[in-house]
Amino acid sequence: MRREEDEKIVADTLVEQEEKVDAEAPAAPVQQEDAPVTQPEQPAEADKPAEAEAKPAKRPKSTAKKTRTVELTLTVTGTADGEWQADLVHGTKRVVQGLSISAAAVSRAAKELHDDIAGGIDEVIEAARAQHRTRMEELEAELAKVKAALAELSD
Repeated sequence: MRREEDEKIVADTLVEQEEKVDAEAPAAPVQQEDAPVTQPEQPAEADKPAEAEAKPAKRPKSTAKKTRTVELTLTVTGTADGEWQADLVHGTKRVVQGLSISAAAVSRAAKELHDDIAGGIDEVIEAARAQHRTRMEELEAELAKVKAALAELSD
């Protein structure tokens, strides 16, 4: 019952507002808004090509499964000394950081991925080997000097 009274009040209020507006507004010619606009009749055949051009044919939906992509970033870092480390990031979360990897494992993994990648990594590994050989020869020469000095002291 209360709802009906509210509706009446709303309806009465609208009527009162319309009456006030009519009383305040100067007399103006009233146009009929409900009059239908007439258009010249066209044959139905003329409408069909226009509709066909306006609406392109819809493509049927694919039944193929959408592949879910996973973003993993593996960063392998090598130094001139031949030390290798790996970092793994899944999206924005760091999974592995600073994991030590042998040069042989890096070389094998690079060969599995692609020849161009393997070539670049093998060059770095070979440069590290050459540096280590040079350092080893220097240490062997120094060891020989120390052995000679020790032999002189023993005699």
